[in-house]
Amino acid sequence: MKLQDKVAVVTGAASGMGKAIAILYAQEGAKVIVSDINLEAAENTAEQIKASGGEAVAVKTNVAVEEDIQHLIDSAVSTYGTVDILVNNAGIMDNFEPAGEIEDANWERIFAVNTTSVMRATRKVLPIFLERQSGVIVNVASAGGLNGARAGATYTASKHAVVGFTRNTGFMYAQQGIRCNAIAPGSVETNISASMTRISEFGMARTQPGLGLNPRLGKPEEIAKVALFLASDEGSFVNGTVITADGGWSAY
Repeated sequence: MKLQDKVAVVTGAASGMGKAIAILYAQEGAKVIVSDINLEAAENTAEQIKASGGEAVAVKTNVAVEEDIQHLIDSAVSTYGTVDILVNNAGIMDNFEPAGEIEDANWERIFAVNTTSVMRATRKVLPIFLERQSGVIVNVASAGGLNGARAGATYTASKHAVVGFTRNTGFMYAQQGIRCNAIAPGSVETNISASMTRISEFGMARTQPGLGLNPRLGKPEEIAKVALFLASDEGSFVNGTVITADGGWSAY
């Protein structure tokens, strides 16, 4: 097994890509902390893992709250003794708003979930990783973090920030046995669209032509396989970079 006896924390693991990553990690031998703001759904993921012979516990986490991040990592350590892998997957969409339509509250909320949580969770696990001189961080960025119009301005900016943070972290701690990479998925069959409320007509109209070039939707399980590669020893020389997994969408 590629992750035998590793302890992995996965945020946003109650559904979609996070759930697929948690299940696959468990199948490969990891003990998984299933983190999500929806505790009932997180518990369902954990129960599914345990029913298949894996190990998992669910922890309710609002990643936008610093105390919840602290509690999440502390729970992993108190339950399994350490953390080997951190997957920062939790995220929300904007409403395809261009800059002129951004409201401060939405900007701050999206950055809190998509970007600040990545920094805080990384900051929390680094002392553990540094003490052991090993550890892996996998950030789920987005095709929106590499391009200009896969979403609105806020989501785009938040994911560009994750990409920059990933590259900096990977380089800074490379000599301490720590790897930090990101995945940039294209359109994947998840429920992230449920976080959208009032879609901007102007923003969507500007984005729509590019959406028509998308070859197909991805499956959460396809992204999970990339996350497994990055977390395992197979990705030992991959650090401080972003793997695009979008079925060729960005190749046009």
